[in-house]
Amino acid sequence: MLLTPSAAKRPVAHASPHSGADSGVLLGVDFTSRPTARKPIVMAWAHYKSGGVVVLERLTRARDFDAFERELCAHEAYVGGFDLPFGLPRELVQELGWPTDWGACMKTFVSHSRPELRALFMAFCAKRAVGSKFAHRATDFCADSSSSMKWVNPPVAYMMHAGVPILLRAGLSLVGLHSGDPQRLALEAYPGLLAKEAIGSRSYKSDERAKQTPERLIARKDIVHALELGLTRLKLRIKLTHAQREELIEEPQGDALDAVLCAVQAAWGHEARLKGSALLGLPNNMDALEGWIVSAMPGQKPRANTPL
Repeated sequence: MLLTPSAAKRPVAHASPHSGADSGVLLGVDFTSRPTARKPIVMAWAHYKSGGVVVLERLTRARDFDAFERELCAHEAYVGGFDLPFGLPRELVQELGWPTDWGACMKTFVSHSRPELRALFMAFCAKRAVGSKFAHRATDFCADSSSSMKWVNPPVAYMMHAGVPILLRAGLSLVGLHSGDPQRLALEAYPGLLAKEAIGSRSYKSDERAKQTPERLIARKDIVHALELGLTRLKLRIKLTHAQREELIEEPQGDALDAVLCAVQAAWGHEARLKGSALLGLPNNMDALEGWIVSAMPGQKPRANTPL
């Protein structure tokens, strides 16, 4: 079962001021809805140092969901940024007649198979005008992210369908949505938001060998350079070893780099919490059904830096 009845009625997950997550341990996760040995879930473990420095400690890879869940449970305290949506658009939920309480909505959502969800979402889209087929969350407009109901290119709905139950089983608190372990805090992250602030609209990764071009390698190098110098809006600086830097740049799929970008977004949330934000920088008036992407600014679209 996704949620116990008592868990579904818990208050939203505000972080305790004395939580063990104050340890500064950070996690960034590049998630996939179908992990394999060739395309694993990538986790970037790091820690926050005063002065806005994020020190990358190690990259780990999970070939299946069980290994991923074990890794989440093996650490006592951290703030994690997860590259998967935590909620559906309110417009979609209301049209489907699903509960608008987050816990009950997620329970309904995961009770459907992927083919069933695809059929429901396709029927929803079929009623809508060209150019506005998908419903979006408020945070999607601010982060320039895909609708969380998309089932292809990228299949973020399937990522949520697979990922959210794992986070709940592992006992994490989903900040603003679900109260679990106050020492292990989960934030929805989106690496494309931070990458765009570093290099504009340039593409930096591809799973297709034919598209793994020198131009994309240069783009990854520029992202890493911007992160090391703190040139994004977040003003956080990543500290890497030479081997780590080479790995982030040389991997053409960009999975490790995306995990690191998520860890930096988690660091921004951790830093906001140190400054007194109970929601780790998420808007106080965020929609507790839809959720919010950490570091996305209400009312603003991402501002791309001049390409390096």
